[in-house]
Amino acid sequence: MAGTNSGNSIDSTNSPNSPYDSVDTAGNSRAVSVCMLKGGVGKSTIAVNLARQLATHDHDVLLIDLDPNGHASVGLGFDDHYHNTDEGIGEVFFDEADPTSVVYDTEYEFDILPSSEDLEQVEREIVVGDVFQPSALLKREVVEPLLGDEYDFIVTDSPAYRSRLTDNALVATSNLVLPLAPGNEAMSGLERTIERQIAPLRKHMDVDVLALVPNMLDGRIDQQTQDRQLLERLNSHNSLQDRIPNFARITDWEAVGSGDISPTPGIRDRTSITKAYGERKPLLDYDANCDQLKNFDELAHIVEAGEVVRHG
Repeated sequence: MAGTNSGNSIDSTNSPNSPYDSVDTAGNSRAVSVCMLKGGVGKSTIAVNLARQLATHDHDVLLIDLDPNGHASVGLGFDDHYHNTDEGIGEVFFDEADPTSVVYDTEYEFDILPSSEDLEQVEREIVVGDVFQPSALLKREVVEPLLGDEYDFIVTDSPAYRSRLTDNALVATSNLVLPLAPGNEAMSGLERTIERQIAPLRKHMDVDVLALVPNMLDGRIDQQTQDRQLLERLNSHNSLQDRIPNFARITDWEAVGSGDISPTPGIRDRTSITKAYGERKPLLDYDANCDQLKNFDELAHIVEAGEVVRHG
């Protein structure tokens, strides 16, 4: 199977004194969806780099691109597969192909099941066709056959709108990473995702939000910027505290104002992240010295543990 971790691997950003060394993640195979009912929050970037960092931890990882826009697939150089509508995830959904027949080695220690430009047509066929449990196709045809046997972790990049594809991602994984970008719509996007996507499914199954991820930040937080507003709103909600990664958690805003805390929490907007996409590579393989890799690595540890692990 492609994607096994062998040869010429780049070292993980783990340090010898990593705070996660004592966390037991053995045997915790897990599927996770990166999702948000709002575009422009960096879902594909997080999905790709989360898969890459999990692979550096010696896991077999599959990335499933369920977004009809195919940003993750194109961003890893799978343009031809995205434009090839003769074979792909649609055939797997309708039990016409084995899932491994449309899974490919990314050359970055993890595999991908690419998106297809006809994925919206596939979705329409799911909706109107005589399909048993239409929201469980991905789970039945891909995740259940592969998770734990072929792959330790499966990461799904979901569409930015409520759809049968999005429902399939959530039903198949039940573990969510929710990215948020600064702006007036940030929290409303989170509320829409919870109310329209997560809450209905929780009536029938367990759905766990593993992490809320402030992403694409580029402003200071010791001033009244949109970055600060997003972080303040997230960190002021008691019910959200267990879902905020260490790299985005702030408990002392007075210390921020006094300059005692570096005003750069969250995943920051870096030129290297943009250029990595243009070079069709994960961030680690484009710029192994980028300061944001430690944040993607913490996300990998969160997925491994099934929860945020507090330092200290």
